[in-house]
Amino acid sequence: MKAAPHASGGSGAGTDIATAWHTAFLSRRVVMPERKTMARAQADKRAGKSASTQAGEFVKEEVEHVRAGKHGVRSAKQAVAIGLSKARRAGIDLKPPKKGATSEATRKKAAKDSEAGQHKTKGSASKETQAKRSRTTTSVLRRERSDGAARKSMSKQAESAAAKRPAASRSAAAKRAAKTKGAAGRSAAAKKAAHTRAARAHH
Repeated sequence: MKAAPHASGGSGAGTDIATAWHTAFLSRRVVMPERKTMARAQADKRAGKSASTQAGEFVKEEVEHVRAGKHGVRSAKQAVAIGLSKARRAGIDLKPPKKGATSEATRKKAAKDSEAGQHKTKGSASKETQAKRSRTTTSVLRRERSDGAARKSMSKQAESAAAKRPAASRSAAAKRAAKTKGAAGRSAAAKKAAHTRAARAHH
């Protein structure tokens, strides 16, 4: 799975801030990540994979929930944002977006999530409170659309995020990925990429 991109809101500042606040409302009450997601993220960490790759497990979970009809999202960006919020609150050491890369509201939300993740055992809510927040979140998200996490939307979001990253950043990420995959992993990834290119050529 590709490294999860930082969520950056909408096309304009107003949309960006609105999306940030909406996502903040949802992720404060977000359902706790599934155990299998936590296990995959921990396995990624043990394998020496980057924090963004670990966070990608939470984004994947969020996308799967939307596609399964558990709830909807306003856009692919929001699905990514909620997944990253889950990751930070679960203790994944994912740095907030750089200044200027997104709105200040989004950056502050990311920093707050990270802080909550580092101190999650301190003053945590009771199980009853967490269950109530979970029900509230599910109720709100079910009113959202389910096409926000469609493959086309997610692909477009990933391409947009990748295009905004400088060449040096993309190169460094590729080198890290190659290092952690090993020979067998690189071979499998190369075959998968070749298969994808061949499939696209026929369309």
